Amino acid sequence: MDSNDINTTLNSSPFSHSSSPPQPIAPLQVVMSPCAACKILRRRCAEKCVLAPYFPPTEPSKFTIAHKVFGASNIIKFLQKLPESERADAVRSMVYEAGARIRDPIYGCAGVICNLQEQINQLQAQLAKTQAEVVNMQLQQSNLVALICMEMTAQQSMDNFISSIHHNNIGYQNYLNFYEENISLNSLLEPLWT
Repeated sequence: MDSNDINTTLNSSPFSHSSSPPQPIAPLQVVMSPCAACKILRRRCAEKCVLAPYFPPTEPSKFTIAHKVFGASNIIKFLQKLPESERADAVRSMVYEAGARIRDPIYGCAGVICNLQEQINQLQAQLAKTQAEVVNMQLQQSNLVALICMEMTAQQSMDNFISSIHHNNIGYQNYLNFYEENISLNSLLEPLWT
């Protein structure tokens, strides 16, 4: 490699500081893909498409489900009647109702609600039964404690009675001993008086 080849290589490198003006960068063109609704309906998605904010191209199943049950024209009419602040909630509700209607064509969401209500009723009954069992066990425990206390009191009363009898026996024995001693002394003294 001679020196001319090296200069040419250096000047053509992307990091070279040549005196030539920089090339203008072409503005990026944003390619908008149509919303899921327009894709499924095979129509061109307008800039102000009513469905675009609620059915993004990444979630085509949302629109497919709602479209099967309500139809595209009904969804569009319904959304146009609502203020923009309520549209997102309305779309979520429509998609949920449509999914429920597909799973259960007869009852739809009402069937889900009825099933949940039945589960609530069963759980409330089970809770009431469990609470009654807890109260019953608490009463049994308090009765058992009362019985043990009565038994302990009765045992203490019996012990006190036995100990009092024992003390009374000692006093009675002393009295008997004193009486016997007096009788024996009197018998000794009796001949002296006669």
